[in-house]
This record gives sequence, structure tokens and C-alpha cells, in this order.
Amino acid sequence: MTQPARGFTILELMVATAIFMVICGAMFGLLQLSQQKYSSETQLSGAFQETRLAIDQIVRDFNVSGFPSQNIFSTLPVDTTKYAVGPVAWSPNYLAGTPCSVGTGGGGTCATPGDFDLILETDLGNGNGVSWIRYQLIGTTLFRSVVAKKSGKDPAAETSGPVVTVPFLTNVLNSPAQPIFKFTCDTPAGPQPCPGAGNNGVPNRIRDVDIMLIVMTRQPDPQTGNLKLVELEGRGHRVN
Repeated sequence: MTQPARGFTILELMVATAIFMVICGAMFGLLQLSQQKYSSETQLSGAFQETRLAIDQIVRDFNVSGFPSQNIFSTLPVDTTKYAVGPVAWSPNYLAGTPCSVGTGGGGTCATPGDFDLILETDLGNGNGVSWIRYQLIGTTLFRSVVAKKSGKDPAAETSGPVVTVPFLTNVLNSPAQPIFKFTCDTPAGPQPCPGAGNNGVPNRIRDVDIMLIVMTRQPDPQTGNLKLVELEGRGHRVN
């Protein structure tokens, strides 16, 4: 006698469907977590790369600052665009030739160079002679400007304004307690932090600059909903 065909009962189908839904839910949850993790790591990596590139550019510019120096000329050219008065241009009194004093943490009399403002003076080899390169933090954006040096002109004025300033790095969160630039000056006793260098703490004696950038990611972390910070440091050493 033939046995009747037997299928799944409604209860068995419901149990199987429920198990399948649980497995699918777990899989989609893991997929979402993986996507959030990837997005978070991508944002952090992007902020890290942008900050690293910014520090590398500042270091390169500072390392070649002060070229060509005045002492390589047997007779100093009348045209001041042919040489660098110093590695770092300053304000105020640049035109008067009287350097201001450099300080960190609010010390010193220089408006620039300062904790968040630095003007370099060097020949970039582009055929334009000596140029002024400025890094200046305005709000949370670090701006960079490059202009050809002009005789009788103030470097701070020439490197200001929307025509020449270009956003270089955004979401910079350095505070007065965490300056971007810290300077070391040459003294008869050897290099010393410029605030403690006495009469030698002037822009044309700056030898090293320590750079610290604290940068925030553009978007909140998908997992925590919080913004993340990247903090990187570098050092420029003038060779001219």
C-alpha cells in the first residue's frame, strides 16, 4: 500500500521562517556595523593624511627659508627682491629694518611671526626671485599665501586678503594653550626657545620651528555620533 506524501506543517514553516529572519537580521546588523566602521576609519584616515601633508609642506618651506641670504653677496644688491633679509619676515617694523621680539604663548612684540602666523622669505626657484610664503590661522582654517617679494612693501600686508590667501587646511582646532608654531632662536650659547633667547629672540635668528596641528574630522563618527581629532607634530630646521 502506497504511503501518503508528507510535507511541512504550518508550524514547521513558521519556525524555519523565524530562524531565517533572525539570521538575516544578524547579517544585516553586522553589515551596517562594518559600513559604519569603514566610514569612521575613512574619515579619520582622510584627516590624518591632510594634516600630515600640511605639516610636510610647512616643513619644506621653512627648511629652505632665508635663501639667498645677504652674506653670499660681496656687494649687497640695491633691489631687496634679490635676497632674503632673513628666513622669516616680520611685522611690525619690517620696512624700518628693526626686528620685533619673538614669543610663544602670547609673549613677544611681533604680530608675525606668532603662535598662529608665520611669513617665510625664500627663493622658490620659480624664476620670480624671492617670495613671501605665509601660513595664518583665521578661525578654524589655516590659510597659505605665496606672493613675490616687493621692494618697499610690508610682507604682512602683501600676503593678506582674499586675492592671495588660499584655504590650506580646515577644521584646525589649536587653541592659545596649543599654538601651531613654537620657535627656537640661535644664540651665542646655542639654540634656545625664542621667548628665553633675550636680545637674540628676533625673527632673523629663528633656526627651528616646531609645528603642531590639531584637526577635527568633517563628519561625526557614525558609531558614536562624536567628532574625532587628529594631532600631529613636525619640526622644520633652517639650513640657510
